[in-house]
Amino acid sequence: MQGSNLPFLVWYKTMFLLSATKKGFSSKEIQKQLGLKRYEPVWAMVHKLRKAMGNRDARYTLEGMIEMDEGYFTVESSEIEKVQGGRGRGAAGKSNVAVMAESTQLEDVESGKKSSQCRYFKAKVLSSHKASEINETIEDSFDEKSIVLTDDSTSYVDISDYVELHVAEKSSEKMTKETLRWVHITISNAKRNLLGNYHKIKGKYLQLYLDEFVYKLNRRYFGDRLFERLVIANITGL
Repeated sequence: MQGSNLPFLVWYKTMFLLSATKKGFSSKEIQKQLGLKRYEPVWAMVHKLRKAMGNRDARYTLEGMIEMDEGYFTVESSEIEKVQGGRGRGAAGKSNVAVMAESTQLEDVESGKKSSQCRYFKAKVLSSHKASEINETIEDSFDEKSIVLTDDSTSYVDISDYVELHVAEKSSEKMTKETLRWVHITISNAKRNLLGNYHKIKGKYLQLYLDEFVYKLNRRYFGDRLFERLVIANITGL
């Protein structure tokens, strides 16, 4: 908040709005709700808050059993991307995002039926599908004693060098619904959330929007305490 021309009260009201709903608010809607004349300062403030959310979650690593896969998010293409075109992974208008979920396998003692619960998540926008970037993501995001579940993509060949155990399965519908269930639920929910609230997102800002989504997802049981947590994140996380 230091150096901002907006009053502290505007910052606190904005933090309240961002924490009051799972869906979130666009900068334009916050400008309207607070009755502010200029859009640009509101846009900058909201992005600073999202950055603080991302910085806060970056302090923590996932541990235990972790699901990991990638999703392709629609973003607004730059003029360069429109000229270059492209298809499939890395195509213009698509951003590749690594999504990670810390899941706990549970087994019913009597029936033997297995289920899972999910605790915490991470999401990182990738600039490529190279193994080197995946390895960097693993090193930054996971505890070294973790067990990581993925598909058999060639980009994941080095994961076992960074964690206790890497289990890779051939991609299939069953795997998507069972082994990587929480990851794909999260990808689906994130896409729906971003599309519904913001419609068009520039690729270079996608990480900030994901930071907000994941921050609130990781604190989905906080209720009214989410506001005070966001205040703390804003003070300490920039």
